[in-house]
Amino acid sequence: MIRSALLFAGLSLPCTAFAVQVSGKVGLQWQAYPDKGQYSGQQYQSNLSANIGPEFYWQWRDGNSSLLVKPYYRIDEHDDERSRGDIREFLWMHTHDNIEIKAGISKVFWGVTEFQHLVDVINQTDSVDSFDGEEKLGQPMVNLSLVNDWGIVDAFVLPGFRERSFAGKHGRLRPGMVIDDDNARYQSDDKDQHVDYALRWSHSVDVFDLGAYWFNGTNREPVFEVNGDKLTPYYEQMTQFGVDLQATIDAWLWKAEAIYRDAKEHNFSALQAGFEYTLYGIQDSDMDLGLLTEYGWNERGKHSDSVAQNDIYAGARLTLNDAASSDLLIGGGYDPDYHSKSLLVEASRRIGESWKLSLDMRVFDGKKAADPITAIRKDDRFQLTLERYF
Repeated sequence: MIRSALLFAGLSLPCTAFAVQVSGKVGLQWQAYPDKGQYSGQQYQSNLSANIGPEFYWQWRDGNSSLLVKPYYRIDEHDDERSRGDIREFLWMHTHDNIEIKAGISKVFWGVTEFQHLVDVINQTDSVDSFDGEEKLGQPMVNLSLVNDWGIVDAFVLPGFRERSFAGKHGRLRPGMVIDDDNARYQSDDKDQHVDYALRWSHSVDVFDLGAYWFNGTNREPVFEVNGDKLTPYYEQMTQFGVDLQATIDAWLWKAEAIYRDAKEHNFSALQAGFEYTLYGIQDSDMDLGLLTEYGWNERGKHSDSVAQNDIYAGARLTLNDAASSDLLIGGGYDPDYHSKSLLVEASRRIGESWKLSLDMRVFDGKKAADPITAIRKDDRFQLTLERYF
């Protein structure tokens, strides 16, 4: 079946190509909410879900060509919108000299800051799988990379658009009005078949890692329109320019991301910048402690739908450097405009050779209706995830 699909795509492979490498993970996740939800339908305070994400990898032509397939499925106890399957990646890759070609469904990450990834624009956010936007949906693409002495140039053609996922009526961490993602609207007549384009340059010079890009296509962040008792997502077209910079100077990491977006509703600039200072070998141990500070700014100010329109972030990352790869991140944000606060705790530890236990805790404190964080002020969450890797 796989061989037939590859032949259909124009790839003629020898039989020896089918020495497949199989890996992946299965997971069980438990979520606890100290408070009942503030909206109708979300009265549960405990939630279980399970997920599986196998990975299949083929390689041929002395490693110059490969195929990566990563399906994914989650089943959730309460939220039907969170129970679903997806193809995270289905990607053919080929390299020749200084050229790399990728085609299929893939993920591309851009960004250097910790608390917000402004420049990460290619993939759609999977907001039901991960509240903080770290999880992404696979994006259909053709990607050509050219490696030169003066940097790497990536050109992208992105045929097709993935709509953002949202929690359903019974889901937590959502606004008061349920989001009707079955009836999304688009500025483009091509709707979710619009072809997007992106061009990025990246390079490392001495202590600096630099990146700059241009993107033209469908905005991954929808505008919401009130439609009866629901919110309807509206996806507009945009042109966005972005830059990211990281400087590694001794124990310091200086980071910055900035964008300018030209869209129908708003033209604006935004910035996320800060630093991380690492204390190595605390008290002659193997532990390292990183101290983080960042500032998020959006030109629209209080008219912005971003939670980081004028926010200060601080945190600490403890890395034990032990055999179990144990680490702990504690961070918080403060909004001087609305005087709202948030707290996050993330920790993980490997158990044996194949198991991993992760903790994720979120606390929100917002009181002003105009502040986006107020909509989830009763959704403080404690989450434990146990995963088995194979």
